[in-house]
Amino acid sequence: MRSHLCNRCGSCVGLSEGKIVFEDRTGDYRPVIKSPINNELAEVLWEACPGKYFDFKRYRSVFYSQTPHFHEFTGPYYRIGIGYAQNPETRLKAASGGIISAILIWLLQKKFIDGAVVLSMSDKEPWLTEPIIATTPEQILAAAQSKYIISSVNEILPQITTFDGKLAYVGLPGQIQSIRKLQAIGHPSVKNIAFVFGPFYGNTLHFSSVNSFLRTYGERDHTQINRLFFRHGEWPGNMRVELKSGRVIQLKKFHANYLIPFHILRNSLYCTDLANEFTDISGGDAWAPVYEERGKGFSMIISRTAKGDQILEQMISEGALSFEPITEEESIVMHSHGYDFKKRGAFIRIQFRKWLGKSVPDYGYIIRDFAFSRYLMEIVISSLFILLGTKVARWLVERLPPTLIGGLFEKTRNVWKKSTYAIKRKNLKQ
Repeated sequence: MRSHLCNRCGSCVGLSEGKIVFEDRTGDYRPVIKSPINNELAEVLWEACPGKYFDFKRYRSVFYSQTPHFHEFTGPYYRIGIGYAQNPETRLKAASGGIISAILIWLLQKKFIDGAVVLSMSDKEPWLTEPIIATTPEQILAAAQSKYIISSVNEILPQITTFDGKLAYVGLPGQIQSIRKLQAIGHPSVKNIAFVFGPFYGNTLHFSSVNSFLRTYGERDHTQINRLFFRHGEWPGNMRVELKSGRVIQLKKFHANYLIPFHILRNSLYCTDLANEFTDISGGDAWAPVYEERGKGFSMIISRTAKGDQILEQMISEGALSFEPITEEESIVMHSHGYDFKKRGAFIRIQFRKWLGKSVPDYGYIIRDFAFSRYLMEIVISSLFILLGTKVARWLVERLPPTLIGGLFEKTRNVWKKSTYAIKRKNLKQ
Protein backbone atom coordinates (compact mmCIF):
# COMPACT_ATOMS: atom_id res chain seq x y z
CA MET A 1 0.00 0.00 0.00
CA ARG A 2 2.92 2.35 0.62
CA SER A 3 5.06 1.10 -2.26
CA HIS A 4 5.04 1.71 -6.00
CA LEU A 5 3.43 -1.72 -6.40
CA CYS A 6 -0.03 -0.45 -5.39
CA ASN A 7 -2.09 0.28 -8.51
CA ARG A 8 -5.07 1.67 -6.53
CA CYS A 9 -7.43 -1.00 -7.91
CA GLY A 10 -9.66 -0.47 -4.87
CA SER A 11 -10.20 -4.11 -3.87
CA CYS A 12 -8.81 -3.69 -0.37
CA VAL A 13 -11.16 -0.73 0.18
CA GLY A 14 -14.18 -2.51 -1.29
CA LEU A 15 -13.67 -5.69 0.75
CA SER A 16 -12.68 -4.09 4.07
CA GLU A 17 -16.15 -3.05 5.30
CA GLY A 18 -14.95 0.49 5.90
CA LYS A 19 -11.72 -0.44 7.66
CA ILE A 20 -9.63 0.79 4.71
CA VAL A 21 -10.42 4.01 2.84
CA PHE A 22 -8.89 6.17 0.14
CA GLU A 23 -7.68 9.52 1.40
CA ASP A 24 -6.60 12.57 -0.54
CA ARG A 25 -7.96 11.51 -3.93
CA THR A 26 -6.53 14.62 -5.55
CA GLY A 27 -3.14 13.86 -3.98
CA ASP A 28 -1.32 10.55 -3.67
CA TYR A 29 -4.62 8.60 -3.60
CA ARG A 30 -3.42 5.78 -1.35
CA PRO A 31 -5.53 3.31 0.66
CA VAL A 32 -5.23 3.94 4.40
CA ILE A 33 -6.06 1.49 7.20
CA LYS A 34 -8.47 3.20 9.61
CA SER A 35 -9.27 0.37 12.03
CA PRO A 36 -7.85 -3.05 12.95
CA ILE A 37 -8.21 -5.92 10.46
CA ASN A 38 -8.56 -9.50 11.66
CA ASN A 39 -6.51 -12.34 10.18
CA GLU A 40 -9.37 -13.79 8.15
CA LEU A 41 -10.04 -10.52 6.36
CA ALA A 42 -6.32 -9.86 5.97
CA GLU A 43 -5.91 -13.17 4.11
CA VAL A 44 -8.72 -12.27 1.69
CA LEU A 45 -7.29 -8.80 1.08
CA TRP A 46 -3.83 -10.23 0.43
CA GLU A 47 -5.24 -12.82 -1.97
CA ALA A 48 -7.24 -10.15 -3.83
CA CYS A 49 -4.30 -7.74 -4.19
CA PRO A 50 -2.73 -7.86 -7.68
CA GLY A 51 0.12 -5.49 -6.85
CA LYS A 52 2.64 -7.88 -5.32
CA TYR A 53 1.63 -11.17 -6.93
CA PHE A 54 -0.35 -12.25 -9.98
CA ASP A 55 0.70 -15.48 -11.69
CA PHE A 56 -0.09 -15.03 -15.39
CA LYS A 57 0.52 -18.70 -16.23
CA ARG A 58 -1.62 -20.00 -13.38
CA TYR A 59 -4.61 -17.81 -14.17
CA ARG A 60 -4.33 -18.48 -17.88
CA SER A 61 -4.78 -22.17 -17.06
CA VAL A 62 -7.79 -21.36 -14.87
CA PHE A 63 -9.66 -19.07 -17.28
CA TYR A 64 -8.25 -19.76 -20.76
CA SER A 65 -7.45 -23.46 -20.91
CA GLN A 66 -9.69 -23.89 -23.98
CA THR A 67 -8.59 -20.73 -25.81
CA PRO A 68 -6.93 -21.89 -29.07
CA HIS A 69 -4.27 -19.21 -29.66
CA PHE A 70 -1.63 -17.59 -27.52
CA HIS A 71 1.27 -15.17 -27.77
CA GLU A 72 3.25 -13.87 -24.80
CA PHE A 73 2.49 -10.29 -25.90
CA THR A 74 -1.16 -10.46 -26.95
CA GLY A 75 -2.19 -13.11 -24.41
CA PRO A 76 -4.73 -15.89 -25.18
CA TYR A 77 -7.20 -15.21 -27.99
CA TYR A 78 -9.78 -16.60 -30.40
CA ARG A 79 -9.53 -13.84 -33.00
CA ILE A 80 -8.07 -10.39 -33.51
CA GLY A 81 -9.46 -7.70 -35.78
CA ILE A 82 -10.10 -4.03 -36.43
CA GLY A 83 -13.60 -2.67 -36.04
CA TYR A 84 -15.99 -0.12 -34.68
CA ALA A 85 -19.54 0.28 -33.38
CA GLN A 86 -22.02 0.60 -36.23
CA ASN A 87 -24.12 3.00 -34.17
CA PRO A 88 -22.70 6.46 -35.05
CA GLU A 89 -23.52 7.96 -31.64
CA THR A 90 -21.74 5.16 -29.78
CA ARG A 91 -18.70 5.44 -32.01
CA LEU A 92 -18.52 9.24 -31.72
CA LYS A 93 -18.80 9.31 -27.92
CA ALA A 94 -16.12 6.67 -27.43
CA ALA A 95 -12.36 7.00 -27.13
CA SER A 96 -11.82 5.12 -30.41
CA GLY A 97 -14.26 2.75 -32.13
CA GLY A 98 -16.79 2.41 -29.30
CA ILE A 99 -16.39 -1.35 -29.09
CA ILE A 100 -16.78 -1.81 -25.33
CA SER A 101 -19.72 0.60 -25.07
CA ALA A 102 -21.44 -1.15 -27.99
CA ILE A 103 -20.95 -4.58 -26.41
CA LEU A 104 -22.35 -3.43 -23.06
CA ILE A 105 -25.42 -1.84 -24.66
CA TRP A 106 -26.01 -4.93 -26.82
CA LEU A 107 -25.77 -7.27 -23.81
CA LEU A 108 -28.14 -5.05 -21.84
CA GLN A 109 -30.71 -4.87 -24.63
CA LYS A 110 -30.50 -8.63 -25.20
CA LYS A 111 -31.00 -9.12 -21.44
CA PHE A 112 -27.77 -11.12 -21.09
CA ILE A 113 -26.91 -8.70 -18.28
CA ASP A 114 -28.88 -6.47 -15.93
CA GLY A 115 -26.15 -3.90 -15.44
CA ALA A 116 -22.56 -2.97 -16.19
CA VAL A 117 -19.77 -1.85 -13.87
CA VAL A 118 -18.22 1.15 -15.63
CA LEU A 119 -16.06 4.11 -14.70
CA SER A 120 -17.86 7.44 -14.89
CA MET A 121 -17.00 10.96 -13.82
CA SER A 122 -18.45 11.87 -10.43
CA ASP A 123 -21.63 13.95 -10.37
CA LYS A 124 -20.73 15.41 -6.98
CA GLU A 125 -17.04 16.04 -7.75
CA PRO A 126 -16.84 16.17 -11.56
CA TRP A 127 -13.03 16.37 -11.51
CA LEU A 128 -12.83 12.82 -10.07
CA THR A 129 -13.72 9.39 -11.43
CA GLU A 130 -16.40 7.20 -9.87
CA PRO A 131 -17.32 3.55 -10.55
CA ILE A 132 -21.05 2.96 -11.06
CA ILE A 133 -23.38 0.16 -12.04
CA ALA A 134 -25.00 1.39 -15.26
CA THR A 135 -28.44 -0.08 -15.97
CA THR A 136 -29.38 1.95 -19.07
CA PRO A 137 -27.72 2.59 -22.45
CA GLU A 138 -27.64 6.28 -21.58
CA GLN A 139 -25.58 5.64 -18.44
CA ILE A 140 -23.19 3.43 -20.41
CA LEU A 141 -22.65 6.12 -23.04
CA ALA A 142 -22.20 8.77 -20.36
CA ALA A 143 -19.32 6.68 -18.96
CA ALA A 144 -17.64 6.17 -22.36
CA GLN A 145 -14.07 7.28 -23.13
CA SER A 146 -10.80 6.72 -21.34
CA LYS A 147 -10.03 8.33 -18.00
CA TYR A 148 -6.31 8.83 -17.55
CA ILE A 149 -6.24 9.75 -13.87
CA ILE A 150 -6.14 7.25 -10.99
CA SER A 151 -9.33 5.24 -10.62
CA SER A 152 -10.29 2.58 -8.09
CA VAL A 153 -13.12 0.64 -9.73
CA ASN A 154 -13.05 -2.23 -7.24
CA GLU A 155 -14.13 -0.14 -4.30
CA ILE A 156 -17.60 -0.78 -5.77
CA LEU A 157 -17.39 -4.47 -4.75
CA PRO A 158 -20.04 -4.08 -1.98
CA GLN A 159 -22.57 -2.87 -4.58
CA ILE A 160 -21.59 -5.69 -6.94
CA THR A 161 -22.18 -8.18 -4.12
CA THR A 162 -25.73 -6.99 -3.40
CA PHE A 163 -26.77 -6.32 -7.02
CA ASP A 164 -29.81 -8.33 -8.10
CA GLY A 165 -28.87 -9.70 -11.51
CA LYS A 166 -25.97 -10.43 -13.85
CA LEU A 167 -23.24 -7.87 -14.46
CA ALA A 168 -20.63 -7.06 -17.04
CA TYR A 169 -17.45 -5.59 -15.59
CA VAL A 170 -15.09 -3.12 -17.29
CA GLY A 171 -11.67 -2.39 -15.85
CA LEU A 172 -7.95 -1.86 -16.38
CA PRO A 173 -5.55 -4.85 -16.22
CA GLY A 174 -4.68 -4.50 -12.52
CA GLN A 175 -8.34 -4.13 -11.55
CA ILE A 176 -9.32 -7.15 -13.64
CA GLN A 177 -6.46 -9.23 -12.27
CA SER A 178 -7.92 -8.70 -8.79
CA ILE A 179 -11.39 -9.72 -10.01
CA ARG A 180 -9.94 -12.88 -11.56
CA LYS A 181 -8.12 -13.72 -8.31
CA LEU A 182 -11.39 -13.37 -6.40
CA GLN A 183 -13.25 -15.47 -8.98
CA ALA A 184 -10.61 -18.19 -8.72
CA ILE A 185 -11.26 -18.60 -4.99
CA GLY A 186 -15.05 -18.35 -5.43
CA HIS A 187 -15.41 -15.18 -3.38
CA PRO A 188 -19.04 -14.00 -3.06
CA SER A 189 -18.16 -10.40 -3.97
CA VAL A 190 -17.75 -11.35 -7.65
CA LYS A 191 -20.48 -13.98 -8.06
CA ASN A 192 -22.68 -11.62 -10.09
CA ILE A 193 -19.99 -10.82 -12.67
CA ALA A 194 -20.83 -12.74 -15.85
CA PHE A 195 -18.56 -10.97 -18.36
CA VAL A 196 -15.27 -9.09 -18.12
CA PHE A 197 -14.14 -6.46 -20.64
CA GLY A 198 -11.41 -3.86 -20.69
CA PRO A 199 -9.35 -1.42 -22.73
CA PHE A 200 -5.70 -1.66 -23.64
CA TYR A 201 -3.54 0.00 -21.01
CA GLY A 202 -0.52 2.27 -21.27
CA ASN A 203 -0.33 4.35 -18.12
CA THR A 204 -2.21 6.17 -15.38
CA LEU A 205 -1.55 9.72 -14.21
CA HIS A 206 -1.81 11.30 -10.79
CA PHE A 207 -4.49 13.97 -10.37
CA SER A 208 -1.63 16.46 -10.26
CA SER A 209 -1.73 16.23 -14.08
CA VAL A 210 -5.14 17.94 -14.09
CA ASN A 211 -3.99 20.65 -11.69
CA SER A 212 -0.87 21.22 -13.77
CA PHE A 213 -2.92 21.42 -16.97
CA LEU A 214 -5.16 24.05 -15.37
CA ARG A 215 -2.23 26.11 -14.09
CA THR A 216 -0.74 26.39 -17.58
CA TYR A 217 -3.97 28.20 -18.54
CA GLY A 218 -3.94 30.43 -15.46
CA GLU A 219 -6.55 28.46 -13.50
CA ARG A 220 -5.75 27.45 -9.91
CA ASP A 221 -8.84 25.79 -8.49
CA HIS A 222 -9.84 22.33 -9.77
CA THR A 223 -13.10 22.54 -7.80
CA GLN A 224 -14.28 24.99 -10.46
CA ILE A 225 -14.36 22.15 -13.00
CA ASN A 226 -17.85 21.48 -14.26
CA ARG A 227 -16.96 18.72 -16.73
CA LEU A 228 -13.69 16.94 -17.51
CA PHE A 229 -12.93 14.89 -20.63
CA PHE A 230 -9.76 13.12 -21.71
CA ARG A 231 -10.81 12.07 -25.24
CA HIS A 232 -13.53 14.57 -26.16
CA GLY A 233 -14.75 14.83 -29.75
CA GLU A 234 -13.85 12.88 -32.86
CA TRP A 235 -10.95 10.43 -32.62
CA PRO A 236 -8.29 10.75 -31.31
CA GLY A 237 -10.03 13.44 -29.26
CA ASN A 238 -9.01 16.29 -27.00
CA MET A 239 -8.37 16.86 -23.33
CA ARG A 240 -11.18 19.27 -22.47
CA VAL A 241 -12.07 21.10 -19.27
CA GLU A 242 -15.35 22.97 -18.91
CA LEU A 243 -15.33 25.37 -15.95
CA LYS A 244 -18.25 26.67 -13.93
CA SER A 245 -17.45 30.15 -15.21
CA GLY A 246 -18.27 28.99 -18.73
CA ARG A 247 -14.66 28.95 -19.86
CA VAL A 248 -13.62 25.94 -21.97
CA ILE A 249 -10.00 24.76 -22.11
CA GLN A 250 -9.09 22.23 -24.78
CA LEU A 251 -5.89 20.66 -26.12
CA LYS A 252 -5.35 17.93 -28.72
CA LYS A 253 -4.98 14.47 -27.17
CA PHE A 254 -1.53 13.90 -28.66
CA HIS A 255 -0.40 17.30 -27.36
CA ALA A 256 -1.87 16.65 -23.88
CA ASN A 257 0.31 13.53 -23.72
CA TYR A 258 3.12 15.85 -22.62
CA LEU A 259 1.68 15.42 -19.10
CA ILE A 260 2.64 11.72 -18.99
CA PRO A 261 6.33 11.84 -17.99
CA PHE A 262 5.66 14.59 -15.44
CA HIS A 263 2.76 12.89 -13.61
CA ILE A 264 2.83 9.14 -14.33
CA LEU A 265 1.81 6.72 -11.57
CA ARG A 266 4.95 4.69 -10.96
CA ASN A 267 3.03 1.42 -10.88
CA SER A 268 2.27 1.95 -14.58
CA LEU A 269 5.95 1.42 -15.30
CA TYR A 270 5.88 -2.08 -13.78
CA CYS A 271 2.65 -3.30 -15.39
CA THR A 272 3.38 -5.88 -18.12
CA ASP A 273 -0.15 -6.13 -19.53
CA LEU A 274 -0.80 -3.87 -22.51
CA ALA A 275 -3.69 -5.75 -24.16
CA ASN A 276 -5.72 -6.50 -21.00
CA GLU A 277 -5.09 -10.23 -21.29
CA PHE A 278 -7.56 -11.49 -18.65
CA THR A 279 -10.77 -10.20 -20.21
CA ASP A 280 -13.43 -11.95 -22.30
CA ILE A 281 -12.93 -9.23 -24.92
CA SER A 282 -10.42 -6.38 -24.88
CA GLY A 283 -10.07 -3.41 -27.19
CA GLY A 284 -7.80 -0.48 -27.90
CA ASP A 285 -6.97 2.19 -30.44
CA ALA A 286 -5.97 0.92 -33.90
CA TRP A 287 -2.67 2.79 -34.20
CA ALA A 288 -1.87 2.56 -37.91
CA PRO A 289 -1.73 5.28 -40.58
CA VAL A 290 -4.40 3.54 -42.67
CA TYR A 291 -6.88 4.03 -39.81
CA GLU A 292 -5.51 7.22 -38.25
CA GLU A 293 -5.91 9.12 -41.54
CA ARG A 294 -9.62 8.30 -41.72
CA GLY A 295 -10.49 9.72 -38.29
CA LYS A 296 -13.83 8.64 -36.73
CA GLY A 297 -12.16 5.98 -34.56
CA PHE A 298 -11.13 2.36 -35.12
CA SER A 299 -10.47 -0.24 -32.44
CA MET A 300 -8.35 -3.34 -32.28
CA ILE A 301 -10.57 -6.09 -30.88
CA ILE A 302 -9.38 -9.32 -29.23
CA SER A 303 -11.81 -12.06 -28.17
CA ARG A 304 -10.30 -14.31 -25.51
CA THR A 305 -12.94 -16.74 -24.24
CA ALA A 306 -15.62 -18.83 -25.93
CA LYS A 307 -18.40 -16.64 -24.55
CA GLY A 308 -16.52 -13.49 -25.57
CA ASP A 309 -16.07 -14.80 -29.10
CA GLN A 310 -19.74 -15.78 -29.30
CA ILE A 311 -20.73 -12.22 -28.39
CA LEU A 312 -18.42 -10.88 -31.08
CA GLU A 313 -19.75 -13.32 -33.69
CA GLN A 314 -23.38 -12.56 -32.98
CA MET A 315 -22.87 -8.79 -32.97
CA ILE A 316 -21.05 -8.97 -36.29
CA SER A 317 -23.77 -11.13 -37.84
CA GLU A 318 -26.47 -8.71 -36.62
CA GLY A 319 -24.60 -5.71 -38.00
CA ALA A 320 -23.96 -4.15 -34.58
CA LEU A 321 -20.18 -4.24 -35.08
CA SER A 322 -17.91 -3.78 -38.05
CA PHE A 323 -15.03 -6.27 -37.90
CA GLU A 324 -12.08 -6.97 -40.20
CA PRO A 325 -9.76 -9.82 -39.12
CA ILE A 326 -6.02 -9.23 -38.90
CA THR A 327 -3.16 -11.59 -38.11
CA GLU A 328 -1.34 -11.93 -34.82
CA GLU A 329 1.78 -10.49 -36.45
CA GLU A 330 -0.12 -7.46 -37.76
CA SER A 331 -1.59 -6.80 -34.32
CA ILE A 332 1.84 -6.90 -32.66
CA VAL A 333 3.40 -4.58 -35.24
CA MET A 334 0.46 -2.16 -34.89
CA HIS A 335 1.12 -1.83 -31.14
CA SER A 336 4.87 -2.45 -31.27
CA HIS A 337 5.61 0.71 -29.27
CA GLY A 338 3.24 -0.36 -26.47
CA TYR A 339 4.37 -3.99 -26.43
CA ASP A 340 7.98 -2.91 -26.28
CA PHE A 341 7.18 -0.57 -23.37
CA LYS A 342 5.24 -3.25 -21.46
CA LYS A 343 6.82 -6.56 -22.37
CA ARG A 344 10.42 -5.40 -22.53
CA GLY A 345 10.69 -2.08 -20.77
CA ALA A 346 8.64 -3.12 -17.74
CA PHE A 347 10.78 -6.20 -17.11
CA ILE A 348 13.97 -4.16 -17.43
CA ARG A 349 12.59 -1.54 -15.04
CA ILE A 350 11.61 -4.31 -12.61
CA GLN A 351 15.18 -5.62 -12.79
CA PHE A 352 16.55 -2.13 -12.10
CA ARG A 353 14.24 -1.90 -9.09
CA LYS A 354 15.39 -5.28 -7.83
CA TRP A 355 19.04 -4.24 -8.10
CA LEU A 356 18.21 -1.25 -5.88
CA GLY A 357 16.89 -3.64 -3.22
CA LYS A 358 13.25 -2.59 -3.61
CA SER A 359 10.19 -4.84 -3.68
CA VAL A 360 9.13 -6.05 -7.13
CA PRO A 361 5.96 -7.66 -8.49
CA ASP A 362 5.85 -11.38 -9.22
CA TYR A 363 3.96 -12.21 -12.43
CA GLY A 364 4.89 -15.89 -12.60
CA TYR A 365 6.95 -15.32 -15.75
CA ILE A 366 9.90 -13.22 -16.90
CA ILE A 367 10.93 -12.04 -20.36
CA ARG A 368 14.68 -11.47 -20.53
CA ASP A 369 17.82 -11.52 -22.69
CA PHE A 370 17.13 -8.30 -24.56
CA ALA A 371 19.68 -6.62 -26.79
CA PHE A 372 22.19 -4.40 -25.00
CA SER A 373 20.88 -1.42 -26.99
CA ARG A 374 17.43 -1.97 -25.44
CA TYR A 375 18.91 -1.75 -21.93
CA LEU A 376 20.65 1.48 -22.86
CA MET A 377 17.39 2.85 -24.26
CA GLU A 378 15.65 1.99 -20.99
CA ILE A 379 18.26 3.82 -18.96
CA VAL A 380 17.45 6.94 -20.97
CA ILE A 381 13.68 6.43 -20.59
CA SER A 382 13.84 5.76 -16.84
CA SER A 383 16.17 8.71 -16.29
CA LEU A 384 13.71 11.00 -18.06
CA PHE A 385 10.81 9.77 -15.93
CA ILE A 386 12.83 10.48 -12.77
CA LEU A 387 14.00 13.90 -13.95
CA LEU A 388 10.67 15.11 -15.35
CA GLY A 389 8.78 13.86 -12.29
CA THR A 390 10.55 16.36 -10.03
CA LYS A 391 8.84 19.46 -8.65
CA VAL A 392 11.31 21.71 -10.48
CA ALA A 393 10.53 20.13 -13.86
CA ARG A 394 6.79 20.39 -13.24
CA TRP A 395 7.12 24.03 -12.22
CA LEU A 396 9.10 24.85 -15.35
CA VAL A 397 6.73 23.15 -17.78
CA GLU A 398 3.76 25.01 -16.30
CA ARG A 399 5.40 28.29 -17.36
CA LEU A 400 5.31 27.30 -21.03
CA PRO A 401 2.29 27.66 -23.34
CA PRO A 402 0.59 24.23 -23.48
CA THR A 403 0.23 24.35 -27.28
CA LEU A 404 3.98 24.95 -27.53
CA ILE A 405 5.02 22.22 -25.09
CA GLY A 406 2.40 19.84 -26.49
CA GLY A 407 3.56 20.34 -30.06
CA LEU A 408 7.20 20.04 -29.01
CA PHE A 409 6.39 16.84 -27.10
CA GLU A 410 4.65 15.28 -30.11
CA LYS A 411 7.52 16.16 -32.46
CA THR A 412 10.13 14.91 -29.99
CA ARG A 413 8.18 11.69 -29.49
CA ASN A 414 7.98 11.12 -33.25
CA VAL A 415 11.75 11.67 -33.61
CA TRP A 416 12.35 9.31 -30.70
CA LYS A 417 10.09 6.64 -32.22
CA LYS A 418 11.90 6.84 -35.55
CA SER A 419 15.37 6.81 -34.01
CA THR A 420 14.55 3.79 -31.81
CA TYR A 421 12.45 1.98 -34.43
CA ALA A 422 15.04 -0.74 -35.10
CA ILE A 423 15.72 -1.34 -31.40
CA LYS A 424 12.01 -1.71 -30.55
CA ARG A 425 11.14 -3.88 -33.55
CA LYS A 426 14.15 -6.18 -33.24
CA ASN A 427 12.90 -9.73 -32.56
CA LEU A 428 9.60 -8.25 -31.43
CA LYS A 429 7.46 -11.05 -32.84
CA GLN A 430 9.59 -13.88 -31.44
